[in-house]
Amino acid sequence: MAGFDKIVSSYEEAMAGIEDGMTVVSGGFGSCGIPENLIKEIYRKETKELTVVSNNCGIEGYGLGLLLPKRQIKKMIASYVGENGEFERQMMTGELEVELTPQGTLAEKIRAGGAGIPAFFTATGYGTLVAEGKENRRFNGREYILEESITGDFAIIKAWKADRYGNLVFRKTARNFNPLAATAGKITVVEVEEIVEVGELDPDQIHTPGIYVNRLIQGTFEKRIEQRTIQPSSATTGE
Repeated sequence: MAGFDKIVSSYEEAMAGIEDGMTVVSGGFGSCGIPENLIKEIYRKETKELTVVSNNCGIEGYGLGLLLPKRQIKKMIASYVGENGEFERQMMTGELEVELTPQGTLAEKIRAGGAGIPAFFTATGYGTLVAEGKENRRFNGREYILEESITGDFAIIKAWKADRYGNLVFRKTARNFNPLAATAGKITVVEVEEIVEVGELDPDQIHTPGIYVNRLIQGTFEKRIEQRTIQPSSATTGE
């Protein structure tokens, strides 16, 4: 069954075929569960004029934020600016086109795209700037706006564990946007912490079936904490 084996041997092979001007859907939330090494490969390849769809744009010099200084991202579709000062600066100066989308709507746009649904109605954003230029309709006495779904030329994903066929398991909050994004790419590339043999994953614990995955690579990860907040110890407070 070698034809079902999704493993590739290098990040260069994993991101083969990505070109200037493509749309990339990226999993992750803040710095949690981001496909950091796949992003580094895009940086290394100097691919530019990209439209990137992700919850946010990483932090300065890390994650998707790595792509900002060389202007590799032309348009960012995200739900918030987050902790990235360079993202904010480029957005405010008009250097970067930004489409801010309510987070639940963004999640549904990606999910719908992966499910083959071209558009859907939602009440979120009605009567605000979000609704400008969009069709609206009334259902059961409530106003809704039409939102188009999202798909990408590439989807880049971080998972915890996979088997050779690309069946994926995500770990805790690193699950976030990753399962949705995995369904929305014409080519879905996944990096994982561990690859096991087929049959070693409990079928009931698989979050994303391998049918959605085109390429799979095992990597090592930095796993930064975006904001570390701790309480003072009793020794420092005198309690």
